[in-house]
Amino acid sequence: MALLHPALAAGAEPPKEPQVDPAACFAAISAADDDKIATLCTAVIDNDMTAKADRIKALIARAAVFTRRDQLDRAIADYGNVLKADSTLADIYNARGELWRKKGDRPKALQDFGAAIKLNPDQQAARANYRSLALELERLGALMAVAGKPSFNCATARRPVEKAICANPELADLDREINVASTKVVRDAAAASSRDGRALQREQDEFLARRNALFDHPGYDLMKAMRERLDHLQAIQRN
Repeated sequence: MALLHPALAAGAEPPKEPQVDPAACFAAISAADDDKIATLCTAVIDNDMTAKADRIKALIARAAVFTRRDQLDRAIADYGNVLKADSTLADIYNARGELWRKKGDRPKALQDFGAAIKLNPDQQAARANYRSLALELERLGALMAVAGKPSFNCATARRPVEKAICANPELADLDREINVASTKVVRDAAAASSRDGRALQREQDEFLARRNALFDHPGYDLMKAMRERLDHLQAIQRN
C-alpha cells in the first residue's frame, strides 16, 4: 500500500501552489509584447497566491491583448473579473461598454457607460460614448417606428402599384427612402436655383407617373425600378 504524503497523513492542508513572481508579466506589459502578456500574465492571473492589485493589472493587460486580437468575449470576461475585484474602476466599465457595443449588445453597453459616468462624472470618454449610443438608439427607434411603411397612407391606397408596395415591406421601405431622398435633393437644389429645384421635382413626378403606368405591363420590374431611382437620387446627394 502506497504511503500518504506526511502532510496528508496528518490531516493537514495540501501544500499551496507557490506564488508566481509578477515581474515577468509586468515587463511584458511595459514592452507591449502581446504574446508574452498572454502567457506570463495568465500564470499570474491563475495563481491563487497573486495579490489583488497584481491580478487586476494582469487582467487589464490581458483583456487589452484579447481586444486587439478581436477576441471580444474573452476580453469582456477579463474586464468582468477586474470589476468583481474592484467595482470602482470607471475606465474598466467604459472599456467593457465599448466591447459590448462592438458586439452589438447596445443595452449592456449603455449600462456600462452609465456605470462609468456614475462613478466618475468627469469621465469624458464614457460621457461621449453614452451620448452617441443614446442618439444611435433614438435613431434606431425612429427607424423601427416607420419600418415597412411607405411614404403614403396605405389605408387610402387605390392604385394597384400602391397596394403592391403596401403589401411588401421591402418595397415600402424603398418608397419611403425615395421620397425622403427626393425631397432633400429638390430642397437643396431649389435653395441654389428655383429652376433646378423645379427640374428635379418634375423628374420625380415623371418617375412616379412612369411607375404607375408601367406596373401592370409584362416585364416591368418594380423593385429594380425603385432601386435604380433611389441610387440615382443618392448619387445626386453625394455630388
